[in-house]
Amino acid sequence: MVLNYIWIAFFLIAFLVALVRLIFFGDAEVFPEIMESTFEMAKLGFEISLGLTGVMTLWLGLMKVGENGGVVSVMAKVVGPLFRKLFPEIPANHPVTGSIMMNLAANMLGLDNAATPLGLKAMNQLQEINLQKDTASNSMIMFLVLNTSGLTLIPISIMVYRAQLGAADPSDVFIPILLATFFSTISGLISVSVMQRINLLNRVVLAYLGIFTIVIASIIWYFSVLPQEKISLVSSVASNVILFGIIISFVGLALLRRVNVYESFIEGAKEGFPIAVRIIPYLVAILVGIGVFRASGTMDFLIDSISWIVEKFGINTDFVPALPTAFMKPLSGAGARGMMVDAMNTFGADSFVGRLASTVQGSTDTTFYILAVYFGSVSIRKTRYAVTCGLIADFAGIVSAIFVAYLFFH
Repeated sequence: MVLNYIWIAFFLIAFLVALVRLIFFGDAEVFPEIMESTFEMAKLGFEISLGLTGVMTLWLGLMKVGENGGVVSVMAKVVGPLFRKLFPEIPANHPVTGSIMMNLAANMLGLDNAATPLGLKAMNQLQEINLQKDTASNSMIMFLVLNTSGLTLIPISIMVYRAQLGAADPSDVFIPILLATFFSTISGLISVSVMQRINLLNRVVLAYLGIFTIVIASIIWYFSVLPQEKISLVSSVASNVILFGIIISFVGLALLRRVNVYESFIEGAKEGFPIAVRIIPYLVAILVGIGVFRASGTMDFLIDSISWIVEKFGINTDFVPALPTAFMKPLSGAGARGMMVDAMNTFGADSFVGRLASTVQGSTDTTFYILAVYFGSVSIRKTRYAVTCGLIADFAGIVSAIFVAYLFFH
């Protein structure tokens, strides 16, 4: 229902803004640009879904190998006590626990191509135990918000973009991103826990969060003492070594348990294509709405208005040019990435705006994209408070990114 209202709002607001541009400013190109954006975004939605098919097939196949080999059940036992508190609806030792853990681990490593198919696998498993098939369950919402909060330990792609755009030190945003995304995740977790009446002050939850906080602090310390020129290299190597190590552990344990690895892989891989096909209409719908919103000039109007308001309050406006990335981030990952690149091109990769845009890009994930893809894959229509909690996490991440950027770079 929420997505319905948001989608309609995109079109109505875009139409009104475009009408104003046409009547009062004589901009005859606005409506052709809007129509062109609808075709471009529809094509992009299909291409993204089609592009997911291969990698989804790969990772769903590997997950089946892990399930049959017992790796997933081992992981489920490790995080079982925490997940029983955060996901009380999930039965003990259910394979979805391992899928959720693998998805979150891939997100932390900045491995988006691996995280998406693992997340879709988890969402399909959650749908199997969902009693109301058209309504998001509590576990689905918790899982989705943890995804939209976008906890990332190693933002490889952002550092690569910064290097390509001439940043003297592409990795200088590593610690700011880590801090911002941590606050985003904690905010998302708290908001969902309040709605679901989950007690986060429980000893088990506090123990896990305490350990996680220590790990985050240790990573920050390690990279703060590492020579700047080695940060990007170490991050990239560590991510890929860990990922390949996971694949080898899946195959190795399956061999020890005399599981037919090839047949298990094929069994899981067969699920990839049907899921990718089911995503297409949901993804096209949300991307077309976003494209119309952008092409109408509504985003530019919004930024100019905020800048004027900020100036009236006598607040420093240096952060305002980076806001397009912030506003686009919950809507479209590709759109936000484009805004980040544009900010670095316009103001310089090492400018305050360029660094802030990079920090915002890594602070959270694309709420509406994830919601459309994940819920769309299992035909969920009633999303309940998922959007609200996801946007709370987004807001916390973006505000944290702004404060952290002022602390580190201004």
